[in-house]
Amino acid sequence: MGQHYENNDNMKPKFISISEDIIEKIKSRELQPGDRVPSENELIKRYEVSNTTARKSLLEIESRGWAQRIKGKGTFVLNRNEDHRILRTLGSIDSTRRGFNESLKAEGFNPKNIVLEKTILNHGVSSEISGKHYIMEGPILKIHQVRYANDIVLKDEIKYISLKLCPKINKMSTEISYFKIYEDKYDLKISDIKQNLSTMILMPQAEGNNFEVSDPLPAFVLDSVVLCYSDTVVEIEKSYYRGDKYKFAIVANPEYYSESSTPETNHADK
Repeated sequence: MGQHYENNDNMKPKFISISEDIIEKIKSRELQPGDRVPSENELIKRYEVSNTTARKSLLEIESRGWAQRIKGKGTFVLNRNEDHRILRTLGSIDSTRRGFNESLKAEGFNPKNIVLEKTILNHGVSSEISGKHYIMEGPILKIHQVRYANDIVLKDEIKYISLKLCPKINKMSTEISYFKIYEDKYDLKISDIKQNLSTMILMPQAEGNNFEVSDPLPAFVLDSVVLCYSDTVVEIEKSYYRGDKYKFAIVANPEYYSESSTPETNHADK
């Protein structure tokens, strides 16, 4: 049964009451930056209102600066954190599915990527996560790129992708969400993501520091492995995140969500 708002002269208009209810969920962090706000149809069912009222509610939330509409995708909560730190959630397959650029756009940032290297390796690569070695055989696509938001480098990312499992993926744009491509184009069912998070200080003159800063920079270092059937490695990644721009949360006992299920909305990027 939906929430019903009575209409009389002594009460606020329905669309104002609904918009304030959603804004309270944003303020309380029930809805976080990048989360999708309930759609027009969802508001109609939840609050038992007309489509006009639901539409006006979403416009009110947007006009007050709490969310923005992305054509063809929905309305998303903007990042209004005082320090503009971006929250990312580890351990969630569903949250990884969205991708870096899409996540930033949903939070109101303007993303940009610069590719430093894109090459095919014939040899294999490996990564150690929580004491276990994960090996991916060649040939492998290596992509090294720096990720920007509003002209600030947020992430320095090196990604290795199996060309055995994803042939010709090297011909695709680096702007894509690779996670979605694994599932949609190559029919790979992602079974797990293994991740290690550590910290370090990047010195401004250090070789390989791509963050365009003049002072020592605290950074998160994220090592991750994406697994599909029978623990086969489809992707290995090593990324550096600006410590003054990010914070991380963790999901315990994550579940894989198929297309037929209803996923929770979390935040991480690939």
